[in-house]
Amino acid sequence: MIAFESPAAFLLLLLPPLYIVLRKTGVFHRQAFPLTLSDWGASAFTWSGLMRSSIRFLSMLFALAAYIMLVIACADPVLHQQEKIYTSRGSDILFVLDTSPSMAARDIASGTRLEAAKMGLRTLMSENRGASFGLVTMGSEAAAVVPPTLDHELFLKRLEAVAVGAQGNGSAIGTGLSTAIYHLISSTAPKKCIVLITDGENNAGEIHPETAALLAKENDITIYTFGIGTRGSVPIEYVDPESGKIISGYYESEFDSKPLEEIARIAGGQYYGIESTGALSSALGTVGERENTVQTYHLRSQDTHFTTQLLLLCALCSIAGWLIRRFCLQEVC
Repeated sequence: MIAFESPAAFLLLLLPPLYIVLRKTGVFHRQAFPLTLSDWGASAFTWSGLMRSSIRFLSMLFALAAYIMLVIACADPVLHQQEKIYTSRGSDILFVLDTSPSMAARDIASGTRLEAAKMGLRTLMSENRGASFGLVTMGSEAAAVVPPTLDHELFLKRLEAVAVGAQGNGSAIGTGLSTAIYHLISSTAPKKCIVLITDGENNAGEIHPETAALLAKENDITIYTFGIGTRGSVPIEYVDPESGKIISGYYESEFDSKPLEEIARIAGGQYYGIESTGALSSALGTVGERENTVQTYHLRSQDTHFTTQLLLLCALCSIAGWLIRRFCLQEVC
């Protein structure tokens, strides 16, 4: 919130219009001293009326801007900010994000499934500032991109860099879940959960998804499964990370949701079928509410003053106006 420490300074804005009124009424008179210079017969220098008026108007704008900046600086604007500093641990939420080529299918609000998933994750983070977030990307292999962290800027930076096909062409759901569980087992968070976002069945890796779900249950880790994408023939286009070639065409989107439902059931979570950005936002919001935990925090206030910046702008505008009058209009003062 922006406030002014000395708002009475804005009364100074009344001086220019007051001066104009006094000039018009004849109370004040402009003092002028004509100085005639001759070059003994050469043609006199003349301005075109429109050009001179335009340049003079520009110089007046700079002068007015300088005065306004000065008045605002005298009012001492300050930006008051409050930040929550959490003093207790929140939930750990680790996303397992499918990056197989089918996630490039464009059937979620005219964008790809991966883009929709990224957008949903960003929204959930903005609404749960006290939680720790982590990310595992999954294809035919799986890797932890970000372990659970409160550094949300780092998470978003790594999330933005996730690309289709980076982990291979399959969907090793069991491996992806096991990787996430490994990073959550030692966590002391009051609540721990995994959010699996995929558009296919387990077709790679050596770990069965239900085995991973049982391991999660044993360690009090809840698993929510999201089956993303519509059914039928959908357009697909992505850049192959190995060859750099653009691959495009149509993808027959069909998968059985029952395995994902069973994973969620075993690990005490819930399955969500996602066919739109609205459904994704709603499902992620539900997960955020279910995994939310009460945290203690204190507010840290921070004030930012802008007086120095405004005085600098005032000086720059004054110099610009003076340069125009001195070198363009050839005025001595």
